Amino acid sequence: MRVDAHGNGTFSVYAPRAEAVDLCVIENGCERRQRLSHYQGGFWWDRVSRILPGTEYGLRAHGNWDPASGDFFNPDMLLLDPYAGGVISSGELVPEMFPFPVDDMLHPLGTQPQQQTDSPLRSVHVPLPAYEGPQVALEWADTVFYELHVKGFTAQAEFLPAELRGTYAGLAHPATQEYLRALGVTTLELLPIHAGLNEPHLARMGMGNYWGYSTLSYFAPHPGYATAAARAQGPQAVAREVRQMVRDLHAGGFEVVLDVVYNHTCEGGSDGPSVCFKGLGAQDWYWLDQGRFHDVTGTGNTLNVLDTAVNAMILDSLRLWAGSYGVDGFRFDLAATLGRTGNGFRAQHPLLSAMLTDPLLRTRKMVAEPWDVGWDGWQTGNFAPGFAEWNDSFRDDIRSLWLSARAARRYNPQEPQGGVRNLATRLSGSADIFTRRDPIDNRTGRSTRSPWASINFVTAHDGFTLHDLTAYEQKHNYANGEENRDGSNNNRSYNHGFEGEVPATHEAAQQIQQDRFRTQRAILATLLLSAGTPLLTAGDEVSRTQGGNNNAYCQDNEISWFSWDWDSDQRDLFDFTAKLLKLRKHYPQLRCNRFLSPLQQAKPGGAEVGWVTVQGRELSHDDWVDGTASTLLALRPGMDGAHLAFAFNLGEERVRFAPPRTHGEWTFTEILLSSSPQEESGIDPDGWLSVPAGTVTVVNVSWNTANTVTS
Repeated sequence: MRVDAHGNGTFSVYAPRAEAVDLCVIENGCERRQRLSHYQGGFWWDRVSRILPGTEYGLRAHGNWDPASGDFFNPDMLLLDPYAGGVISSGELVPEMFPFPVDDMLHPLGTQPQQQTDSPLRSVHVPLPAYEGPQVALEWADTVFYELHVKGFTAQAEFLPAELRGTYAGLAHPATQEYLRALGVTTLELLPIHAGLNEPHLARMGMGNYWGYSTLSYFAPHPGYATAAARAQGPQAVAREVRQMVRDLHAGGFEVVLDVVYNHTCEGGSDGPSVCFKGLGAQDWYWLDQGRFHDVTGTGNTLNVLDTAVNAMILDSLRLWAGSYGVDGFRFDLAATLGRTGNGFRAQHPLLSAMLTDPLLRTRKMVAEPWDVGWDGWQTGNFAPGFAEWNDSFRDDIRSLWLSARAARRYNPQEPQGGVRNLATRLSGSADIFTRRDPIDNRTGRSTRSPWASINFVTAHDGFTLHDLTAYEQKHNYANGEENRDGSNNNRSYNHGFEGEVPATHEAAQQIQQDRFRTQRAILATLLLSAGTPLLTAGDEVSRTQGGNNNAYCQDNEISWFSWDWDSDQRDLFDFTAKLLKLRKHYPQLRCNRFLSPLQQAKPGGAEVGWVTVQGRELSHDDWVDGTASTLLALRPGMDGAHLAFAFNLGEERVRFAPPRTHGEWTFTEILLSSSPQEESGIDPDGWLSVPAGTVTVVNVSWNTANTVTS
């Protein structure tokens, strides 16, 4: 909709299979209908008047009714405008939103008769000016993502006024920013804040989609996260609160990245609601095959990214959030779907290419979740330069090394530790994955991709929290109402000898708790010392638990909310995480923009690494393929002489690392950090580094390149 200050202009909507479309303006409870008289290129359009800010309206589409073939046209149903800047919605799903009659449990009663009652949803005209305010624009190398839920992060924050808890305004409050600044993260990745709608199976159980991956409108913010005052004033006030949140976070030095869901919508498959796209033409807006919804998202439908108008809608939505709300980037849920053609995934898909070349969007951070659930759906490493990607290999390898391999060895002491080859690969930026399509040039040592393309994570909203990885070996999802069938069974976790929270009366309670915190610290150290872009999940820094629920998408309660009530161990874990992030910020070699290359004596640089055994010699081929290896020393020289060494002890016994004698003589000088909360690392009088079991130690080292000792 394009109208001037007097509400005069034009309105258009994409509905190529419709026979006619009515624009219905709602004024004082009455409906003013206008038949859109022009049709061109699949769009119905006309000149309009008196569409002022705050105007409520909807659409009625006339056409064929044949759900079996994918036609759901029904002029008796008022539909949302796909481009509506605001929506009036409670997020609840009601029978009036379905295209045909449903029973009390929202099960379809057949496709006849058609629904004859309007849903309570309304589009609202919310014009937005260009964003004006402070900008942050951090370099990728300096970025640390922090994934959080707008409501859940502050829902229990007693340091905030009650009316701000769980809101956009509460997230941007100075007290909230103070916490984030003390932690040391730079970029807030917000779970979906597009207006959403509940799902039928959750509505039947009296539950809701807490995570928000059920989009109703791509241009309107979710009203449920706004303050009560903003909601009472309407969608324009909700939009203002979101814009102010972004301004305030920018002023505090934080970037804002949105998790966006352009692969599917809330309308589901043929038996789902019809509130917008489906009623305007399911065969155009969605990917259908002979009337059946093609589903590579696991939700019942897939947006039709083969259609030019659908791609234009996605790009227009992105431009709105970047240009009018001022957000700094996007994390694309199930992004492999956005690159699909009839023949599978294509990195140069027109939609993906447009995102990287658009004058506005190319200045924003673009992050892909590089998979979906369809054929050939795993595409990690295959996106074009310009995209960063969630690195599931990092997640799986680090979990295996620190958790599941140790759990397996507990039951079978002869079980190999797993070796250190994968650890070294992930620490180095995962070049095996991100240079697969464009190998590193032997002459320049460069690839068109950089380590920052790897979004390194061990946990996310989906799956166990860090605490639960160390406390549960089985998922406990009974609260979700699906008899524990939902959620992944591939958790790669280790409960350290007891499933769940340990009773204080248990004879080994204290030791188990210590071991769990030790492992959490080791995992955090591995994550934040690795080349690439780290992603922390909110609450992992204070050992937040979900009680073993690894699929808490429907838990809008204390199971999912961030807890601000910590004990001393949790406070120590926060301090440890903050110290790690300070180290990362202080030492440039931890934030390099090149994949790490082998250590060179002649020209040491920040993008180099040397791999050393406990005996102080460079690893041989036999060392790399040894599946029982459990120790590794990484040498990370600095350009200014501030050299570091990381000592990893994945085993169950304390070990001593000899001073390295590769490419010169190295001397351990000062321990900067140890992941052991009880036993300290130490430098012996003879210069050897002593490292406790199951820990990571960071140490300053001096380097004398004049004396080279070969092994």
